[in-house]
Amino acid sequence: MNRRDFLRASALAVPALSIFPADLSSVVREQRPGQMEKRSLGRTGAMLSVIGFGGIIVRDVTAEEASAYVKMAIDAGVNHFDVAPSYGNAEVMLGPALKPYRKNVFLSCKTQKRTKDEARRELEQSLKNLRTDHFDLYQLHAVTTMSDVNTILGKGGALEAFLQAKSEGLIRFIGMSVHSEEAGMALMEAYDFDTIMYPLHISSWHAGTFGPQLLDMAHKKGMGIISLKSMAKGPWPQGADRSKYPKCWYEPYTSEEDIRTGLRFALSHPITDLMTSGQGELFKIALGLRDQLTPLSSGEVEAIKLKGAAMEPLFRYPSAESVK
Repeated sequence: MNRRDFLRASALAVPALSIFPADLSSVVREQRPGQMEKRSLGRTGAMLSVIGFGGIIVRDVTAEEASAYVKMAIDAGVNHFDVAPSYGNAEVMLGPALKPYRKNVFLSCKTQKRTKDEARRELEQSLKNLRTDHFDLYQLHAVTTMSDVNTILGKGGALEAFLQAKSEGLIRFIGMSVHSEEAGMALMEAYDFDTIMYPLHISSWHAGTFGPQLLDMAHKKGMGIISLKSMAKGPWPQGADRSKYPKCWYEPYTSEEDIRTGLRFALSHPITDLMTSGQGELFKIALGLRDQLTPLSSGEVEAIKLKGAAMEPLFRYPSAESVK
C-alpha cells in the first residue's frame, strides 16, 4: 500500500482506542504509596513519571528560579524533562539547574530542522546548552506538513542525522512531535520511531476528531506516547488578554477542577506521560494534583464527551495544513 492509500484507509478506520474508557493493561504502571505514578515508555524499557517537565517553564527566569522549579519537580517525583531550542533561552537555563540530577532523569530534546546538516548542528548546540553528553530521546519537533515529512525522510534529511547520532551514542531513542495526524501517520509508516509526542486534550479529541488515529497506530507499533496540551481549553478568544499566561499560545485551564479533568482525560488513555502547561504557576497546580489523577469513570467520560464536542478545538483531523 502506498502512502496516499495508507492515509486514506487510516482516515476511514474507526480506531479501537477511541472507545472510552480505554484499557490501560498494555502500559506497565508503577504505583507506590506516596510516589508519583510511573509508566512504561513503549518498548524502550524506560519508566517515566506521568507528569513531565516542559522546559519552557524556565524560559526567561533567573538561575535561582530555574533551580527552584527543577528541585520542586524532582521532589514531586518528576523524572522526565523535555526542552527545545525554540523555547527561547530555556536550554541555557535548564542545563545548570538540571546538572545535579542529570544521571537520574530522562532528558528529551527536539529540533525543528528538517535537513541532516542543520539538525546535526542544532543537536550539538543543544547538548552544549544542556551540559550533557547525550539525550535519552531526541525528537523531530512540530512536524505538520507533508512537505516536512518528505524532507525529513529524503536524502540528506534530518532522519539521517538522527540515525548517525544514535550510532555515536549521542542519543538513545528517536521520536517525533507532530501537529497533524497526517504527518504523524506518514512518519510512523516510514520508520519505527520509539516515541510520539502530540496534543491529546478534550476539545481537539471530541470536537476536532484529532488524536484517536495517532494513538491507535502508535499503540499498535509499541511506541511510547507523550501527551501535549492536556491543560488546553482551546484557542484564545479574539481580543483576550494573554499577558497573564505569556508561555501559553492557547487558552489554558486555570482552575484545579478543570486542570484535574484535563490531566485525567489524557492519562485515562494508554499513554506514558504528559507535558503540562509551560506556565510555572499552572505547572505547580498540576504537581499538586499528582495523587488525584485516577482514570475517568464511564459517567465522567460521557459528561466530558458532551462538553468537549461543544468546544472549539486547537487541532482538527483532517488538517488543512498537512497538504502544504
